Amino acid sequence: MFKFVLSCILSALLLLTSGGFLFAQEKVALDKKATKIVLKEDTLSTDVTGQVDVSDVFNSVFNKGKKKDDKIKKSSLALLPSIGYTPSTGFLFGVDVSGSTYFGDPKNTTLSVFDAFAAISTNQLALIQLKHNIYSSGNQWNLQGNWNLGKTLVLDHGIGTEREQPETFPITYTYLNINESVYRNVLPHFYVGAGLSLNYYTKIDDKLLSPEVMRTHNTVYSLKNGYPPNDYFANGTVINFQYNTRDQPYRPYRGLYVDVILRTNRKWMGSEHDAVQLKTEVRKYWSLSAKNPEEVLAFWLWGSYLLKGSVPYLELPGTGSDTDQRIGRGYTISRFKGPSFYYNELEYRFPITNNKLLSGVTFFNIETASDQHDIKLFQYWEPGGGAGLRILFNKHTRSNLCIDYGIGNYGSNGIFVGLNEVF
Repeated sequence: MFKFVLSCILSALLLLTSGGFLFAQEKVALDKKATKIVLKEDTLSTDVTGQVDVSDVFNSVFNKGKKKDDKIKKSSLALLPSIGYTPSTGFLFGVDVSGSTYFGDPKNTTLSVFDAFAAISTNQLALIQLKHNIYSSGNQWNLQGNWNLGKTLVLDHGIGTEREQPETFPITYTYLNINESVYRNVLPHFYVGAGLSLNYYTKIDDKLLSPEVMRTHNTVYSLKNGYPPNDYFANGTVINFQYNTRDQPYRPYRGLYVDVILRTNRKWMGSEHDAVQLKTEVRKYWSLSAKNPEEVLAFWLWGSYLLKGSVPYLELPGTGSDTDQRIGRGYTISRFKGPSFYYNELEYRFPITNNKLLSGVTFFNIETASDQHDIKLFQYWEPGGGAGLRILFNKHTRSNLCIDYGIGNYGSNGIFVGLNEVF
């Protein structure tokens, strides 16, 4: 009976932790003799002595005689079920096909990752997602892509911060997002890239819009700025500058990541209006203990600033606007947004058990957004915070299951479940 119960628990953990990858460049160093880029051992952690992950626990109960295989494979392909939860999506059920391979010598080439994901949720969300992060031999070129086709529901609170109890309007819509960028390594740790961002939003339905309710946040903004309230394109080009010294992409212990993007929407590419946005992201990690390098203080800055023109309502940056929709734990997706948006988070990460199976975090974040009237960026701030549990899923990649509880202003709170650290 004990083994049956434990089997159910471990199987649930395996399901929960099977949903996807985080993609990023790896730390590199310059081999002066060979004049080529050589990777440091950061993608996979080789020093895992004494660590226990979910697979070890499972094998210790059901496969006691099985010999451990710690050998790193050059390629892999897996079909996995997935489950997750946030206040915005509800419970998410899906299937994930993940693959990885090296297109060069593993000593100087980062692992390339491919991911296909399909899911439905209890909050009327349906999603098909394709991701890839491909490195050529020696990491000279890097191709990053993210394609999304889905239908979703958001609770719209309007734009700007310091809006205690604004009217809330549910919006459903269907969307297609295609983002592709090509990076060239030009210096140690430094990449320069360019790409396309193609976005289409259709069947935009303000659920409460009626003869009695003629104005919603979406319709007011769209009509004021010359956008159709029911469908539109937001297509443009991007220029990227990226610097990365993180020791590992999934769960860094130390290092710095900086990403600066200049995005330009163009009418000749199908956008309703021209626009120029500057997007910035900084992630910094400090390991606080030589004995337990997992004890980390982590800092995250994410900002998007409108420099010229306007963007459609559903393209406004805000809570959950990062690639993995994890900005602003304590609030629902799109709770705060505006033409310009800025976010900071500080998180303390610490091991709980000596074998590193269980870890914990505490976090605090703040966000601010402008509107098109009297609210300026940095004028009002909305705080959030909370704590969470980490369960080590794969000790070699440092992948873990994250279960967080976050609270925010105006009675906002919720549980957030995901794979790998938030940033």
